[in-house]
Amino acid sequence: MIVELGPHRYDVTTRALVMGILNRTPDSFYDAGQYWDFDDFLLKAEQLVSEGADFLDVGGVKAGPGPEVSEAEEMDRVVPAVEALRRRFDVPISVDTWRASVARESYAAGAVVGNDISGFADPDYLREAANAGASVVACHVRLAPRVADPDPVYKDLMGDVSRFLSERAQWAVDAGIPRQRIMLDAGQDLGKTPDMSTALLRRTNELAALGFAVFLSVSNKGFLGALTGAEVGDRREATLAAHALGVGLGGRILRAHDVAGTRRVADFMSAVLQHRRGSQ
Repeated sequence: MIVELGPHRYDVTTRALVMGILNRTPDSFYDAGQYWDFDDFLLKAEQLVSEGADFLDVGGVKAGPGPEVSEAEEMDRVVPAVEALRRRFDVPISVDTWRASVARESYAAGAVVGNDISGFADPDYLREAANAGASVVACHVRLAPRVADPDPVYKDLMGDVSRFLSERAQWAVDAGIPRQRIMLDAGQDLGKTPDMSTALLRRTNELAALGFAVFLSVSNKGFLGALTGAEVGDRREATLAAHALGVGLGGRILRAHDVAGTRRVADFMSAVLQHRRGSQ
């Protein structure tokens, strides 16, 4: 399988790419604005690249409920950050936004991936990505970003998620985005109970069977805390284990806070997968 991120082309048949998370938010669930200062943000980016990030993901609005962030404020948070990263690092840049307008300006600033947790709810999103030659992440969400969903109900969890993502992937193809530039994210913790998120991780192979690169966004998430009893700052080992399991089941992009640890997991799993292919 091939994944394209801008001019970069990767064979992910037996390897996983590591995406380093960069929050331009003062209220991130994980770092709580630790890198809000722009100099600290750039130092964090330098650290992630040195630790082996294949690409970087910049987000200006957290996924969960919180104070309203206007389109103009999100632009101010994200676009200068993308510009600064593009000048400093030779790695692809992703913008974590569900607004087509923010994605468009970010592509103009140098981003080559649109990571949209809304499932392309903005009707202009895919057109902007196609016009820019950008890759996209289609993510499943039951309601919408920033909307609390404490008691989600599904008739068929895996079937519902798979159908939703198959439909969104087809939307992207119909918009003119090549298959190798489309990634699918089951959306753990987005309108799912911990048991549901765990089940989706365990069934990553069924999502991979849809024929698109599977994007795993599980780093330090709440369902890992529910499984292990660990607080948000103490889920490193659970995250790395989830990454290893996900790669073994076909996941090929790992969105990570701990890039150094995830890089080691990805490299180890690549060696295992290559060995398996060589033994067949």
